[in-house]
Amino acid sequence: MWSGPRNISTAMMRSFGARPDTLVVDEPLYAHYLDATGIDHPGRDAVLNSQTRRWEDVAAALTGPLPGTLAVYYQKHMAHHLLPDIGREWLGALTHAFLIRDPAHVVASYARVRGEPTLADLGFPQQVEIFRAFGGPVVEAADVLRDPAGTLGRLCAALGFAFYPAMLSWAPGPRETDGVWAPFWYDSVWASSSFAPYDPSPAVVPPHLAPLVEAARPYYAELARHRL
Repeated sequence: MWSGPRNISTAMMRSFGARPDTLVVDEPLYAHYLDATGIDHPGRDAVLNSQTRRWEDVAAALTGPLPGTLAVYYQKHMAHHLLPDIGREWLGALTHAFLIRDPAHVVASYARVRGEPTLADLGFPQQVEIFRAFGGPVVEAADVLRDPAGTLGRLCAALGFAFYPAMLSWAPGPRETDGVWAPFWYDSVWASSSFAPYDPSPAVVPPHLAPLVEAARPYYAELARHRL
């Protein structure tokens, strides 16, 4: 599942983690991303020490066999973690899905936590690259929040496995599968037990970031044309 930041990606991971047949992994390329870019994120050293920094090792783990009788491997990826130095061949061994959100809402939310995002930070170009190469179902975050059962049902059908009503709720609190960065970012998910209600409020984008929204919009529109 390829998402950009400031989306409902962690709630989606909770939803799939509630399935009895699914193993989830949280942003397995994060350490490589931080190591390769030198970007300073909260908990940077802990992230670098918690994962391999070699993308080749990550790719091997993500395309390996599942343990036991599990049938689904839900990989929560931030699309911007797929840096240009990372090979793409291994992606052909996976089934891809895409979680999108209107760029105005992404930028407005991002600006509140990190002041000056770039187009590469938002993940839209990377999502389009993967979609063009491999295809896969696209879900819009607003659709998930408006109709969790219907949208998740369509997503599961498109991926070729059954929808479980258990995906609609989960116990609050942390999980062993959460990344070590969770204390910095996951407070709202830790306090949740289901998807949040849909909020129809318009996005308030700082004027200086309006060009970024417009730069992202063609990528979003290309993906949104295919949303379930």
